[in-house]
Amino acid sequence: MNIQIFGTTKCFDTKKAQRYFKERGIKFQFIDLKEKGLSKGEFTSVKQSVGGIENMLNPNCKDKDALALIQYIADEDKDQKILENQQVLLTPIVRNGRKATSGYKPEVWKAWE
Repeated sequence: MNIQIFGTTKCFDTKKAQRYFKERGIKFQFIDLKEKGLSKGEFTSVKQSVGGIENMLNPNCKDKDALALIQYIADEDKDQKILENQQVLLTPIVRNGRKATSGYKPEVWKAWE
């Protein structure tokens, strides 16, 4: 397995995801979204894997203005706007090759083992 965890150091669900893989002895790479966000290719891959943008957005994010703006712009512009405002993403985003999850989903990760 080639696990990547995208999240922030202050996110409790991201910490829980890191603990989940540590406890099982599975190596992972942590990418802090505040320092280095998702690339356009990574974003597109995750979006396809989780079933669309709607499943990637965090309805409880602190930046409500950016979230509201994203929900009302044209579909072709949404990707670019989200890449510019990655704080609206539901974390952790966990990737395993072409498979990915958005949010804390240990039941899905278990199937990867």
